[in-house]
Order: sequence, then C-alpha cells, then structure tokens
Amino acid sequence: MNCASFALSDEAATLALGAALARTAPRGASAALTVFLQGELGTGKTTLARALLRELGVAGTVRSPTYTLIEKYELADWQVLHLDLYRLRDATELEHLGLRDELRSGVLVLIEWPERAPLGLPTPDLRILLSTVAGGDPATGTDARGAHISAETLAGRPWLRDLERTLSFKK
Repeated sequence: MNCASFALSDEAATLALGAALARTAPRGASAALTVFLQGELGTGKTTLARALLRELGVAGTVRSPTYTLIEKYELADWQVLHLDLYRLRDATELEHLGLRDELRSGVLVLIEWPERAPLGLPTPDLRILLSTVAGGDPATGTDARGAHISAETLAGRPWLRDLERTLSFKK
C-alpha cells in the first residue's frame, strides 16, 4: 500500500508524527528527499515540520519560513531546507531560491503549500495532507484532525512502511 491515514487526536500526536518521520527518514538516499506538507491554515503543517526538525537535532529556534520562504538547517546527518510557499507571489520566485541547486543526497526538503508553485518543484517522496473536521469528535465537541500520507516515489514507499510500523495511532 502506498498511502496511510493517521488520527491526530491532539498536538502531541502531531509532534509524535513529525518525530517519527525524522526517525524513519531513509539515510543514504541517492538523491534529496522531499516532503510536501499540505492542508488549510491551522492544520499543523509548521508544527509537524518543527517536530521533525527537533528530532533531527535542531536545538535553536525553529523559525517558520512564512516571510523568508526558506530556512536552512545544517545538521550532522542532513541539510534540511524548510520552505513555506504560502506568500509566493508568482512561481518564478521559486527560481530565485536556488532550490534546484540544493537537491542532492543528504538533503531533506520540507515544503509547506507546494500547490502555490506546481511547476518547478521536485516530485515529493511523501505527500502529507493534514486536515481538520470541525466538531469531528461528538463525545468532546472538539475538532478531529488527521494526516493522510502517500508515498509517491520508490524512496517514499519504504519510508512510509517504516513510519506505519512505528506509529500506533492509525485511522
């Protein structure tokens, strides 16, 4: 199976998903690994990215790249590029970021709002769609959150398999 869904009952579950993504990321891939983070405002894209970055070893401030478009992190095992394309005015702005020059082994690329630049982005290894359903839990009246993850490349498939084995809160 090339997709899986996870119930995210609270922020702790989103943080656990981000940490598990970091722990299961395939080391030694022959090319950059790319993760698309999609969903409406407030569904937890940046929270998930922060948890992943923390698990990989980012100790300082993890800034949202909402205004800078890109934040780079040099870590022991990875170079991580975290992009937030929400404020992209036009797809040509993507070229100015130099993303294409960064796509090599040892690089992990996290892209929030990839739909803002449908051309010029690498194929995602994993596509994560975060969602919220208002009043989704009738017992508590709280919103139900979830993550639907699809593996879209050969590198993404074992990553998703390992992630499914690691997490216990599948839908």
